[in-house]
Amino acid sequence: MIILPAIDLLNGQCVRLRQGVESTSTVYSAHPEEMAKFWQDQGARYLHVVNLDGAFGRARKNINSIKSILTAVQIPVELGGGIRTLEDAENWLNMGISRVIFGTVAVTRPEIISEAVKIFGPDRVVAGVDARDGRVAIEGWEKVTGQAAVDCTRQMKNRGVERIIYTDVSRDGELSGPNLESTSELASGVGIKVIASGGFSAPEHFERLAALDNNLIEGAIVGKALYEKKIDFRQINAMFTK
Repeated sequence: MIILPAIDLLNGQCVRLRQGVESTSTVYSAHPEEMAKFWQDQGARYLHVVNLDGAFGRARKNINSIKSILTAVQIPVELGGGIRTLEDAENWLNMGISRVIFGTVAVTRPEIISEAVKIFGPDRVVAGVDARDGRVAIEGWEKVTGQAAVDCTRQMKNRGVERIIYTDVSRDGELSGPNLESTSELASGVGIKVIASGGFSAPEHFERLAALDNNLIEGAIVGKALYEKKIDFRQINAMFTK
């Protein structure tokens, strides 16, 4: 299992939100590239970057910050937030992003996911399944659809996706622990690789995720707990680094 530090970008700064609400932002660094380098130096093997401005409809606002992150580190970087066309995906991948995360269009235009997988390959395309009370949330989590997370995940698998990032929106930024039941349901029930996100704040949360003993659960994304020093990245990473 791999632990991915999160870098959420808003107005060029590294921030964290509570449940995806823009007005709740807390700034942790004005230099996200330094934060990225720090996590690499701490032993991170992969970075999870979210373009929050993109998720809120300002797709290109953080382009310079993202470029600076890619310049600062040698480890792979995945990117989500506002990626809604094949052109968006191609631009980011050409810039050096290792894999792109499609969120909103997984619901609104799922045919784009099929095309992206065909063009860029399944290793470079991830579906972000973000849910509140089991229903998929889109457009920066501002809108909750009627589609069940498990149905969306199954559709993504049918369209060639091999990996999803599952976020329980109600737990994101709350430090209340991950939704292990739903994470396991998506991995086992659908038969797809899952990276869990939302609520990780203590070593036992990662231990419980690993205890599910499901080789389809690839890892966990952690943000606020790292920035508020609730957990030590080196300690957590060492638990799962062989």
